Formats: sequence, C-alpha cells, structure tokens
Amino acid sequence: MDFIDYYKILGVNKNATQDEIRTAYRKLARKHHPDLNPNDKEANKKFQQVNEANEVLSDPEKRKKYDQYGKDWQHAEAFEKAQQAAGGRGRGRRSSPPEGGFEGFSGNFGGSDFGDGGGFSDFFESLFGRGSASAGSGRGRRGQDLYAEFQLSLQDAYRTHQQVLTVNGKNIRITIPAGVENGQQIKLKGHGGPAGNNGTAGDLYITFIIPQDARFRREGNDLHARIQVDLYTAVLGGDITVDTLGGQIKLKVKPETQNNTVMRLKGKGFPVYKMEGEYGDLYVTLDIRLPEQLSEKEKSLWRELAKLAEKKG
Repeated sequence: MDFIDYYKILGVNKNATQDEIRTAYRKLARKHHPDLNPNDKEANKKFQQVNEANEVLSDPEKRKKYDQYGKDWQHAEAFEKAQQAAGGRGRGRRSSPPEGGFEGFSGNFGGSDFGDGGGFSDFFESLFGRGSASAGSGRGRRGQDLYAEFQLSLQDAYRTHQQVLTVNGKNIRITIPAGVENGQQIKLKGHGGPAGNNGTAGDLYITFIIPQDARFRREGNDLHARIQVDLYTAVLGGDITVDTLGGQIKLKVKPETQNNTVMRLKGKGFPVYKMEGEYGDLYVTLDIRLPEQLSEKEKSLWRELAKLAEKKG
C-alpha cells in the first residue's frame, strides 16, 4: 500500500493545530463536494481523500499513530504486540518507523520463528496478510476486507442515530454521527471477512449515499432553500414560517423586499461532522409570488396603484 500524506492532502504542516486542520478540511470539502462537481470522478476522489485525511488527523489518538507508524498506522496495535512477543525470543532493536511505514524497520532477530534471514519485514507482511499465510510463525491469515453502501436521507444524516446492518448473517449496530457527507466512508474494524487459522478478521468499509433532498441543497455544512412569499408580505413586510431540518422557525421579512433576496440564517444549516454543537448556515432565497384569480375590485385597486406609480414616476 502506498503511503498517503494526509497533511499534504489537507495542505497543512505536521504541526498544524486542530483548528487549522478543521478549517482546511471545511474549505476542501466544499470545493470538491459531489453536489458541486456532478459526474466529476476526480473531484469525487479528492473529496473522499479529504474526508479520509480529516478522519485521521482530527482524532488525536489516530493522528498520533499515523505520525509514528505512517501508512501502517492502523496496524500499530498488532505490530506492538508482535514486537513484544518477538522481544522475548530475539535480540533485536527497532528504531521509529519512517514516514512511509515499516519498510525502514531494522533488527537482528534470532530464533526459528522468523525463518532464516527473512527479517522482521517478512514477518510483518505475513502478519497482515500481504505475504504468506504464516511465514513459519504459526499465525493465521487476515480476513478479507468487505465494502458496502448505505443510503441515508438528508434528514437522517442531520442527526446522530443508530442503525442495524446485516453483514454475513450477523446484525451489527452502528452509530452514525451527524454531519456525514455523501460519499464518505467509515471503517468498522473486525467486521469484514472471517480470518483463517485463528488470524485477524477483515474490516468492513461503509460508504454513505445521500440522495439530493427535495427541500434543501447541501454545500458542505451549509444548506440552501427557496421559499415562496406572497406579494403583500414582500411589499408591506411581515413574518413567514421557514422549514429547517431542526424544525420550523419564524422569519421576519422587511417591507419592500425584492424577488430573489437571499437571507442567511446563522447556525441553521447542517451539523459539522464530529464537532458537537457546530452547524453551518441556512441560506433562504425568497420567491415573490404574484396574486392570481383577482376579483374585479382587486383589479380596480391595482389600476389605482398603477396610476399612482405613474404620477410618482
């Protein structure tokens, strides 16, 4: 597996703060969002990479492992256990793995568990299923990773909730955090294919599919909607009721509001993924609706208004 530089993907340095990582993620997520780049495979790929980078670097524990172990950070725990076991049988010493992963591991292990001259590199590959099943170590092969798609409505993605998935005949209860993106992928460790010879089970990767919503258009953490307003409220001002994903709210319309006026409702957009209490904004575009089926009296009043407008002009 090639090394993926998550810091480079987000355009930040290795000493970046969590705020800097969060800001970079939001900017890139909006730029490459599938809704803004329909049928653009490259943008979709970058969007998934940005989500993956944020998933790791926004989590202090995952980031620590990534900084220490590079591309093999997900196997850090198993590696450390294997090293501890090897420490009782060999006389090796390891240095910290380089940025690219474990290829830089150097050691001089004795004993037959690692084969003759194979070194720890061969053992490590076999441990995670990239080499032979056991390489003479007696360890089993890692199970196959599985991939699945799960469809959510925009309303469901708005809130943190639990879902029950059935995989290989087994029910798995998962918690879906509010704010997941269309195309975002999460990993369920150990819920993939079964292992052979007492090895480690594979992982399950779930990609969320969120179809376009009839009421709201999502751009990152912001939502956009169009709302009809009657002519009289637009001219004279008044209150209107606006739907949000969190419920209905009242919105005050100023007198003489023009058609296509955009109003920003701060904090009424979409929740920010894994950042409790933070929300994007809701942008409401007003469509001024002209009256229909006017009575003769109403038409007469409009004629008077037209005459007044002529005199005023």
